[in-house]
Amino acid sequence: MQRVLRLIYPPTCLGCGELIDTEFSLCGGCWRDTHFISGAVCDCCGAPLIGDEAEVGDRCDACLTRPRSWSRGRAAVLYKDKARDMVLALKHGDRADLSGTLAQWMARAGRDIFRSDVVLVPVPLHRFRLLRRRYNQSALLAHDLAKQTKLPCCPDALLRTRRTQPQSGPGYEARLANLADAIAPNPRRMGQIADRVVLLIDDVMTSGATLEVCAQACRAAGARDVYILTLARVARDT
Repeated sequence: MQRVLRLIYPPTCLGCGELIDTEFSLCGGCWRDTHFISGAVCDCCGAPLIGDEAEVGDRCDACLTRPRSWSRGRAAVLYKDKARDMVLALKHGDRADLSGTLAQWMARAGRDIFRSDVVLVPVPLHRFRLLRRRYNQSALLAHDLAKQTKLPCCPDALLRTRRTQPQSGPGYEARLANLADAIAPNPRRMGQIADRVVLLIDDVMTSGATLEVCAQACRAAGARDVYILTLARVARDT
């Protein structure tokens, strides 16, 4: 039956749709245009650092100069070229089928910050935006990551309490102001994150303003610590 299905529906590249040999993978060209983060990384956000190895606690310039309400973080890829195309396809192109593979990349990137007391919490969407998109891409990634890591996931631990403008432009302070009082812990789920390590899941980290507000909400709900794991990281060389 599987051979018949492969004849009817041959595997195609997730990035460009070309025929390939392996399901849920990339062709050679798309693989070369996907910049996986490896080697030395910032222990707080996952941005690449110069060198092959980094010590626990090493931070990039942004995390050294800007206070963070989370303590550790990782990212799978740089937000550029083919990775950017795939993030946008997941987010705006109705490509929910990408989530499983992208979550695998995140699982590899985050393997050294997973702990037994971690609970996965996606960055929330406002209900109006959720109705328009039909799914929250961060919640999809968190759901697939939970299946792969066997870690618990609480998809509605955080709520968007008001509608905000899309986060755009380079200003960190403006992004924070845009999100003021917009994200809060769900009163019905506070028991699931109190005294736990919350691992916030998002598709892209740019300045970190959204994750900062989410981390503050998790700490207000009693989280013992907060980590972050994003699919992609906007870095200075992009």
